Amino acid sequence: MIALAHPPNSGNIVIRASDVWKSYDKGAITVLKGVDFEAVAGQTVALCGPSGCGKSTLLHLIGGLDLADQGSVFVNGIEVNRNRNMVDFLRHEVGFVFQLHNLIADLTLEENCLLPATAAGMDRHVARERLMQLAQRTGLEHRLGHRIQKLSGGERQRTALCRALMNGAKILLADEPTGSLDERTSAAVFDLLLDLARTEGITLLMATHDRGLASTCDRLVEMRDGRIHEC
Repeated sequence: MIALAHPPNSGNIVIRASDVWKSYDKGAITVLKGVDFEAVAGQTVALCGPSGCGKSTLLHLIGGLDLADQGSVFVNGIEVNRNRNMVDFLRHEVGFVFQLHNLIADLTLEENCLLPATAAGMDRHVARERLMQLAQRTGLEHRLGHRIQKLSGGERQRTALCRALMNGAKILLADEPTGSLDERTSAAVFDLLLDLARTEGITLLMATHDRGLASTCDRLVEMRDGRIHEC
């Protein structure tokens, strides 16, 4: 069953997009066409649709990696725009997991994960404790000293998940987080993603083409041709 784009409950809304438009190439390519979307605290939401429908673009706007041409995007009740402190926003309020992990290959797993905590000014001992907690949850505690190029695809994506959660963000955006993995590894990483989201009270918004995995989220929302379709 596919959920409504606007959730029927009255929970605390932490993500809101209102009449959002986005185009590229000086307006020649319109990717988002009046998108309206809401998510409440603690929900796991799968955003499904064909390649090019606007899933990644919507995630980038919500995560502050890009700005809308028209309309409004709010995260935790504050608009994501040029007037917002985007550095602080990205360090503390949202975590991002990409299809390609975007880790620094020459650094170790530990060094990659500690980077966002260091940038945010987290106490070194607190950061190390947080990393150990996440490493144990993700089964990576024995790999902390290994460089990224020595890790498997699944281990790299689990590392990216740890990095995204290091600073305690309560909103996690995931853009095809299992798209580069084989079926078995993909299922394991996805189960871990949902488990971490639910046990830590995280709102998860994930773009995916895998409807089997998406069906295990609280909501499944369809996107087609730059619009969200309620079903």
